[in-house]
Amino acid sequence: MISNWLAGSLARRNIHYGWVMVGVTFLAALISAGTVGAPGVFIVPLQHEFGWTTAEISSALSVRFILFGLMAPFAAALLNRYGLRNVTLAAQLIVVSALLASLAMTKVWQLMLLWGVLIGIGTGMTALVLGATIATRWFVARRGLAVGILTASVATGQLLFLPLLASLTERLGWRIALALVCAALGVAALAVLLLMRDRPSDVGLRPFGDDGKAPLPAPPPANAPIVAAALGTLRDASKSPSFWILFATFFICGASTNGLVQVHLIPMCLDFGIPQVQAASLLAAMGIFDFFGTIVSGWLSDRYDNRWLLFWYYGLRGLSLLFLPFTDFSFYGLSLFAMFYGLDWIATVPPTVRLTAQRFGAERANLVFGWIFAGHQLGAGTAAFGAGLSRTVLASYLPAFFIAGALCLVAALIALAISRQPKPALATSAP
Repeated sequence: MISNWLAGSLARRNIHYGWVMVGVTFLAALISAGTVGAPGVFIVPLQHEFGWTTAEISSALSVRFILFGLMAPFAAALLNRYGLRNVTLAAQLIVVSALLASLAMTKVWQLMLLWGVLIGIGTGMTALVLGATIATRWFVARRGLAVGILTASVATGQLLFLPLLASLTERLGWRIALALVCAALGVAALAVLLLMRDRPSDVGLRPFGDDGKAPLPAPPPANAPIVAAALGTLRDASKSPSFWILFATFFICGASTNGLVQVHLIPMCLDFGIPQVQAASLLAAMGIFDFFGTIVSGWLSDRYDNRWLLFWYYGLRGLSLLFLPFTDFSFYGLSLFAMFYGLDWIATVPPTVRLTAQRFGAERANLVFGWIFAGHQLGAGTAAFGAGLSRTVLASYLPAFFIAGALCLVAALIALAISRQPKPALATSAP
């Protein structure tokens, strides 16, 4: 097998195969992120071709958004039962099939089914849970760095694909741009098929940084029921105060990022007379800073108390959101906001994953993190609705940004309440 040969070849050069896993997963997640963001580029072309309203198109994207989050804990159970490679390939097949079928769609219900339900399920089958699983299974040392690199692929995917897709759509039409996405997913699927493996033992290795003194934890039973595994993990984890603190902080994380800034920053800038292109470039700048900020966050989480890292991340994010209304929405004020907020966009993920693995054990960390990530998406959905309600009722987005900033300060404080004891809370529980 290619993976076994490559693992042996790298081992002779003192390079662990875990970094190949990071590379393959980065590629898959990068293209998946481009897929998730791609429909936003096609809204106007679809309106022109089919006469669909923004509300009709947005409703399909909302379904995808919700399913993307709710799939997370069940995706972790799928990964544990059927393996990383099989589930990732199945997810990519679902997404490619939905995209190819959408080339011939003519009705809104088809858009809802293909771009809402199927792509929501397909992308949700991996999401951030896949990266968390790779990091906890393949790494003991440098686990935070691995999570940082894999998480950063989300911003990188959107940065690489969205400008290219927008240009292709304008010149050649949305179907050509969509075909490019399908081709890219095919390349990623081939890399996954050839190189991705479930565990270090599959290529005759122990996790990176494992000194071999302690026995490896037994993998979950291959016949574990998917729903029972996910719900059983929630039942066990919910007994720990650390779970609820991580869930609450990640709820606030989603409410102060995806649901608020990603959805409402551009229309809020329009309220202050800033053109849409300039506002979009602000989000692009945040994505650039986010890429570096998340990787550095992973590096820091391997070396410092992750509770204090979360304290600083949420605290600085809260201050930046509270500062935004006082920038007068000038070029320099918005640039300063983009830099500080961008560095902190998803920097919270590496320390959250590490704390989850420390408190609940490496084998069940992905299941627990799946539920924590579901909290993130619930927060995003709440903020997306709440900010829109603020704009409708109060004719301003500013109250929503003030509330999000205050919540981030609350998250900073409660993150310090996580116990110092890293004893796995679920280490002895039956899946």
